[in-house]
Amino acid sequence: MNELAIMSKAMLQERKDIILSILGGFIAGIAGVALFSASGYMISQTVFAPPLYTLIIITSMVKLLGLLRAGSRYAERLYSHRATFSMLSRLRTAFFAKLIPITPGILNKNRSGDLLARIVGDVESLQNYFLRVAYPPIIVVLVFLATMIFTSTFSFWIAGLFVVGMLLTALVVPSIVLFGQRKINGRVREERALFSTEVTEVLYGFRDLKIYGQLIQREQQLQQTSATLTEEQQKAAENLLRGQAMHTFVTYLISWGVLGLGAFLIIDGALAGVFLAMLIMASLTVFEEAAAMATLPAYKQDSEHAAKRLQETVGSSASLPAPSLRIESDDQAISIDLNQVTFQYEDEWRPALQKVSLHLDAGSKTAIVGPSGSGKSTLIDLLLKLRTPTAGDIRLNGVALKELDENSIWQNANVVLQQGHFFRGTIRDNLLLDNKEYSDEHLLHVLHQMQLSHILLNDIVYEKGENLSDGEKQRLALARAMLRKGRLWLLDEPTSSLDYVTEQSVLQQILAHSAEDTLLLIGHRLTGLEKMDQIVVMDQGKIVEIGSYAELMDKKGYFYEMKKVEWQMIGEVAI
Repeated sequence: MNELAIMSKAMLQERKDIILSILGGFIAGIAGVALFSASGYMISQTVFAPPLYTLIIITSMVKLLGLLRAGSRYAERLYSHRATFSMLSRLRTAFFAKLIPITPGILNKNRSGDLLARIVGDVESLQNYFLRVAYPPIIVVLVFLATMIFTSTFSFWIAGLFVVGMLLTALVVPSIVLFGQRKINGRVREERALFSTEVTEVLYGFRDLKIYGQLIQREQQLQQTSATLTEEQQKAAENLLRGQAMHTFVTYLISWGVLGLGAFLIIDGALAGVFLAMLIMASLTVFEEAAAMATLPAYKQDSEHAAKRLQETVGSSASLPAPSLRIESDDQAISIDLNQVTFQYEDEWRPALQKVSLHLDAGSKTAIVGPSGSGKSTLIDLLLKLRTPTAGDIRLNGVALKELDENSIWQNANVVLQQGHFFRGTIRDNLLLDNKEYSDEHLLHVLHQMQLSHILLNDIVYEKGENLSDGEKQRLALARAMLRKGRLWLLDEPTSSLDYVTEQSVLQQILAHSAEDTLLLIGHRLTGLEKMDQIVVMDQGKIVEIGSYAELMDKKGYFYEMKKVEWQMIGEVAI
């Protein structure tokens, strides 16, 4: 797959602005050549003391060409940059549309700093694809062809010299720059991503690094990474400057060549002397349009490297057709069916889930318990389509999960995960993430139900809820879920940080609120499960027991042994 296919498609969608920018650039280039050529011709004419009207005409032409050049250059900048920003907007939208469904897997594969560098830096790098890679060759060819046709009417030999100059500036110099750029080969971008990663981890882990006395070492490592990045950037800059210097050298070399060849042609009688200054000025001006060619290879490789990293991020999911089916709940609870579901994380030696089969009736209440690492949280990720099963089939209301649009699933689910995210803002802002209108009285009532009466709606929440306790975070996440209208509740350890009394009160409110809905509760604690319709006991990715609380206790199996351990831990007397 072409790594720049998305950018090329975006260019086609902005073809109107691109065509207008090319037209503006061509007119600006030709007007610049004509302006300086007319200036040179006017200087030569003044030697022969021409009639006043001749100078007036030439002077007026120079002024008009100056205005035309300025106006067309403005139009070229306007349309080319508008097209570029529009393409970047399309690219960001397309990239994020592909990134969101696979975010959990991406976070497991990439460090957060590196992912941030890809999302921000690599996408921004693609703005150079049109302005610095695709656009300059078109303008150079058009302006050079027009200039050479104009020059050939005065001297075929000087036009040939222009051809040599064009080949040198448009092909030879960029090839030399490309050879030097290959040695760098994206190291600047890789070092920038590494630097971003190191900075992110130092900021996130500042307190732990301080406590364990590792802050100085990490600061030294960060400084070393910064020095390496600076060194690579300096090498890249030197390579670009080398290309620009070579372009300038070729420009003046050709101009000196025009001067020498023109003098010879004048002596030989093949060229009128009055045109020599005009041709020299034309040579000085036309090569300005080729200046961008000297740095084109660097920007081309940079864009290709950025596109490759973005393609690696989203992987092959970009080619998969987007599911279009939606959950048909008709305001009814949702049933869940799992048939021989297996899931294995990448590079893991054992599956997280192994041939799990489970049925949840619409409106039922199910608890999944078991030791850490038994696959409980993975099951919720699969139901939310945050991960894809390695094998097996999952159905919601009889429809295969892989055929359902993930937005439809999320809209019908009230979800509380182990690590809920909170945004910097007020309590009200963090409750109203759905953009639905609720009165302050209703919001306060929900907070009261979650034992958060001491919190005010205008209280400030720090980023990631740093000023809230773990218990407050969990209850605020539950309050946020209670404001949604989904008929499927997926709760992953929602009360693990609460004391027993508060936990029982909160669970009672949740069960009352979801009385007609399907509820799936994951937990380690076994208290309060008597009200569940069924309890699923998992261990090492497999279901070992299913039944109601009374059935499992009478069976005296795995659940019974877990309950005995819990009683012992809380000081209860043996059964």
